[in-house]
Formats: sequence, C-alpha cells, structure tokens
Amino acid sequence: MAEYHLSAQLHGHEDDVRGICICGDVGVATSSRDKTVRFWMQDPEKKREYVLSKTLVGHSSFVGPMVWAPPSDRFPEGAIVSGGMDTLVLLWNLHTGEVVGTMRGHTSQVTGLAIDDNGDIISSSMDCTLRRWRDGNAVEVWEAHKVAVQTVLKLPSGELFTGSSDSTIKLWKGRTCLHTFSGHADTVRCLAQMPGMGILSASHDGTIKLWALTGQPLLEMIGHTSLVYSVDAHSSGLIASGSEDRSVKIWKDGICVQSIEHPGCIWDAKFLDNGDVVTACSDGVVRIWTTDNNRFCSDEELATYTDIISQYTLSRKTVGGLKLMDLPGVEALQVQGNTDGQTLIVREGDNGVAYSWNSKELKWDKIGEVVDGPGDAAQGQVYDGAHYDFVFNVDIGDGEPIRKLPYNRSDDPYAVADKWLLKENLPLTYRQQVVEFILQNSGQNNFVPDPSFRDPYTGGNAYVPGQPSSSNGSAPKQTFKHIPKNGMLLFETAQFEGILKKITEFSATLASDSEQKHLSLSEADFSRLAAIVKVLKNTSFYHTSKLADADIVLLLKILKSWPSQMMFPVIDFLRMFVLHPDGATLLLKTIESGNDVLRETFRKAVAIPVHSPNVLTILKAVTNLFDNPCLHQWLKTHCAEIIDSFSSCKPSFSKNAHLAYATLLLNYSVLSIESKDEQSQAQILSAALEIAEDDAQDADSKYRALVAIGSLMLNGLVKSIALDLDVKSVASSAKASMDLKIAEVGADIELLTR
Repeated sequence: MAEYHLSAQLHGHEDDVRGICICGDVGVATSSRDKTVRFWMQDPEKKREYVLSKTLVGHSSFVGPMVWAPPSDRFPEGAIVSGGMDTLVLLWNLHTGEVVGTMRGHTSQVTGLAIDDNGDIISSSMDCTLRRWRDGNAVEVWEAHKVAVQTVLKLPSGELFTGSSDSTIKLWKGRTCLHTFSGHADTVRCLAQMPGMGILSASHDGTIKLWALTGQPLLEMIGHTSLVYSVDAHSSGLIASGSEDRSVKIWKDGICVQSIEHPGCIWDAKFLDNGDVVTACSDGVVRIWTTDNNRFCSDEELATYTDIISQYTLSRKTVGGLKLMDLPGVEALQVQGNTDGQTLIVREGDNGVAYSWNSKELKWDKIGEVVDGPGDAAQGQVYDGAHYDFVFNVDIGDGEPIRKLPYNRSDDPYAVADKWLLKENLPLTYRQQVVEFILQNSGQNNFVPDPSFRDPYTGGNAYVPGQPSSSNGSAPKQTFKHIPKNGMLLFETAQFEGILKKITEFSATLASDSEQKHLSLSEADFSRLAAIVKVLKNTSFYHTSKLADADIVLLLKILKSWPSQMMFPVIDFLRMFVLHPDGATLLLKTIESGNDVLRETFRKAVAIPVHSPNVLTILKAVTNLFDNPCLHQWLKTHCAEIIDSFSSCKPSFSKNAHLAYATLLLNYSVLSIESKDEQSQAQILSAALEIAEDDAQDADSKYRALVAIGSLMLNGLVKSIALDLDVKSVASSAKASMDLKIAEVGADIELLTR
C-alpha cells in the first residue's frame, strides 16, 4: 500500500496537543494542555494546508476529549463539546466561538465524550461515573466502573461502551451493563468503531484489540513498545494508533504496515474522510499525514522535520549510561590526557567512542564504541541529592505547578503516596490514585502489597483494584534491580562506508593475483552490495523494504570462497544483514535447504591460527542472530559448539571481543531460560562465572556476565549448580566493587543465595 508522508504541520498550541476531533468536512478541532480548544479550517487556496480559524478559551486546566455536533437549527455551523481536567463539560457555538453551556457535576477529570441520537451528551470521568446531560442538566448519573473510566464510545447502531483503568470494557443499555469484555492486562485508554466488524480498544498494556460486539476478541495488534493512548479506524479498513513510544502505527489486517516517528508522545490520532491521518503530539504541533503525493509537504519542510526527529533521537540516546548529547565532541581529543590509561568518551556522529591516553606516544588510542548495558538506559534519576529509580512529573491540574514524585521499585507505593501527599499538602483521598499512577508508570502492574501493612489513617490493609482487602494476603515478592534480563542485546551500528572500503580493497588484492582473480568482485557485485547497504541503512522502513535471494547468495559466496584473513568485513556486513527481517529469513531459508553456510562460516572464522578481526566480527554477528526468533532453533542446536569454540579463542580476545562474548552469553541465558534447556544453562553459567571471576575483565563485560548468572539462577534450572560453583563468593566480590552497576547486580545475586 502507499506510504504516509508529512502533508502539513499546524502550529498554534503552546503545550501538548491532547485531543483531535474531526468536525465533518468543516474542519478539525484540537485540544491542549494549554487550556484551549483550537479550530482549524482547510486553506481555500492551498488545499493541503490548514489555517487557525478560532481559539476557544474557557477551561481553567488542560483540555482532553471533544465531540462534534453537526450543524443544526441552533448551531448552523455546528458545535463542539469539550471536557477538561477542571471537571467541566463545555458546549461551544462554533459560529461565535463562545461557551453556550457549562455542565458541572463530575468531581474529577473528564475523560470521554459522546453525543446520543437525541442530542444528549454523555461524559465519562476519572470519578468512575458516566453522566447523561440534557439541556445542560445531568439527567442520569451512574457508577460505570469501580475505578477510573477512561473513555466512552457511542455507536451509530445505539450501543454504548466504556473503557476503564480496571482493564475492562463494558457494554451498556441505559444504566444496565449487558456485558464485560476482559482481555487487556492494563488500562483501556481509548475505544473506536471498526466499521462493519466491531470496536477497537487501545491499552496501556501496549496492545490494540479488535472485538466483536458480542465481546469475542477477534484480533490483537502488537507492535508498540509503550502505552497506547489512541486508536481510530477508516472505512478502507486501515487502523491508526498513537503511543507513548512516539510513534503512530498504521495497521492493515492486523499487521503494522508503517510506523511514523514523532518528536514526542502521541496523545491522539484520527483519520479524515479522505484517509489522511491527523496526529496530536506532546511537542504542541498538530500534523497531517497523507498517501496522496499531491498533498505532500515541500522538500524543505520535510528536511526540517527529519532533522527535528534526528536531533530528538540523539538527545535521548544513551551510551554506557551516559547521555550522548552531554558527551564532548572529537575536539576534546586535542587536549592531552593527565595519566596513562585515562579514559575519555567522545561523541562521534550518533555514537559514543572511548579513547585511552597513551602517555608514551602522547596520543589518544581508540578503544572502541561504547554501548549500553542491559539496564544502562534507565539507571534512575537524582532528586534532592538522592538516587531514585524514577522521579515522576505529576500534573495535579488547576493551574498548579508540576510536582516531583521520587520512587524506588523496592519502596512500598502506599507508604510513598502517603508521605508525598503530606509533603505536598494534598488531600489523602488522592492516595489510591497516586498509588495507581506509581504502579502504572513504574511497570509494576503485578505488585502485591505487604500483608502486614496497615493504613495509618483507616487501620485497614492496602487496597489493590480487583483484589479484596484482607489480612491474609501473600508476602511481597522479592524485587531485583538488574535481573532477570528480558529481551536481547544487539550490535546495531555499523560504519558501512568502512566495510565497503575494506571489501573493495580485498577484492582489488584478489584481482591482482592471477590464481585468485576469479574470486574478485564484479561491478555488478559492487552495485548489489551498495543497494543492500541503502536498504540496511534505512531502518525506519524495515517493515516495508525487501532483500532478495540474490543478496544472501552473494554474501555467502564471498564468505565461502575468500581466504580466511579477508573474511572479517563480509562477516561484519552479514552482522547487519541479519537484523533486517528479510535477511534473517533468507539466511534460514538457505540453512533449511541443506546448505548450512552459517555454521561453515563460523568454523572458518574461529579456525586456528586465530585471526582476531574474524573472531570479533563473528562474535557480534552470532549475537545479532538472537534478534529474530526464526534463527533461535539454529542457535539452540549449536549452542555447545559456539560457546566451546569462542572459549578456546579467549586468549586472543581484544577488549571489544570480551564485551561481545559476554553479550552473547547474556543472550544465550535469555534463550535457554525460555526453552528450559538445563544442559545449555549449565554451560552458559560456567562460561559466565569465568568472566565474573576474572579480575582482568572490564566492567561492562563483567556486568553482563553477572546479569546472565543472576537471570539463570532466578528463572532458570541451575541455581543449585551455581551454589555448588561457589556463586556466593562471586556475588560477595561483586558487591564490593567500586562500579555501582556491578555492586548492585552482586547484591541481586546474593539475595538469591539466601
């Protein structure tokens, strides 16, 4: 299908754009944290552009949901209903831009709005209620859920639905709940109609679900990496979803066909009738995306937007736990070091590179690229001089300043909430709301309260939604700072120009040798390599770009025929090739045909005499194989051979090779835990313990080995083996480390030995 491209950007809001309301073919309304609703109309001369027609001022806090009332005798140009953090529901005359109805009654934030066929307004709120308004008066009020109602949806066919923080969806007839839809694991944030099929739901569990009106789940869409705030559908069958992960995803038949990156989280996304998508972003800009090339924005505007995305991504990137943009540039290498071996990390492009001062030669020696450890990107924050896992920004509304809420995963969220409310002089009735906020934003949805806890104000146990308060609760689970490791670590950056340069150089060497001339590459081969690089560089389009059978055939032919000492740049090329979905699939297809060139390449790369560049590149290449589940069986089958072979090469390892080896073991620990392979776990544990016990190892390698050990002990089958191998002394030694990460993971492992 045609891809969406940027069409227009609507500037005007002074803070996060929170909501979008498509007002028929009249225009688009947007709501914002800046307390306003703005109405945009299509520019009569430049059809792809929109102009600000009206700014509606009346709310005293940020504005969220809106609904459109089509033109009528009372409102010839239509009306807009809006709800805010100020608990008000306002009715606006679009012709005059004035408030013509103020509906008061909710006691907390208004979260959703709908208009019934008879003109009644239906609103949902964090106060757990639904209200039906007629001529400005509440004619019905009922408790829809036991916790906050997040959204309400009225279908043209008459059905009324609500979504809630209790993770359910309810179908209503009047004030009677006809059916409860259960399936989400977290808050249901948004509901939308899927024409001809049922309803869509977006959830904080990161998924979008399609439901039949009977409550039967029809489809689940997985792809977002954070909370999903919005979902909408078009008559063409396309679905758009917006998320905290800064992307709008376009779905067709349950498959994500495009992901559109933004410089901030996406609060809302809506389709126009023509298929264009409107997005509301936390950077305060409304954007319109189209597949019609007649409505594409100018090249200059696109280049500016691309640069904004690039700068935003760089500003958030971390290397080794350090913020990339805070690192000095390469000019820092002009200043001499103070002591031999002094380490300096500088920013080179979008990478952090480490250098060591060589006092004998008075120069900085390049060590290599710095990469994040398993937990580096979220090492916590400092508040009032103390370190915390999280320091949340809390907006309590009503024009109040943002409050800071520090929290550690090991804390009791109820005790933290009580202490914080007292400190901020806020009502203790907010307690449960604060606790839910903490658990949701720290990812602790399975938190179990301490059964001995007593509320100092009521004398009762802590209350958790969905669980009865009881003095017979189960004991709190042990919590660990760095284990278990979930997901795989990869080597995702490459200097493609350097790789191609080396391949070109080696090909020229072969061409100059009469006996090996036939092994050199042709112009067509170089053209194909350049085309592959173009695909691999454009990671944003991995979901749509393609690699061909001929691409993998060329790479494997070179690896098979070229002399061993010339393999390493091609292995490095293969390392990036397998990160593309097609690359992994093509490699598996070759292996399944009976031609296991991957195993052949591996054996050739680690053969004696060991060639260090081969070992480093094959280590990274095998590590990247973990990215795609289709290659996991190959990795499991050859686990013993791979670890044994690399272990034999360890005397020739460079520092980077040690780090790559530790990363490989960490990935293998995750895979072996998933497959419950005790034999592999034992081998991985033994290899990781060797690294952990080696005082000559660098901190990053030792840290990754320790995380592998802890994960295997916690979720694997080899805890008793680890104890027999004296893991207690390893943990004790790690705890005494001057490196904070190593000390913390050592403490995690020590907990497991008790």
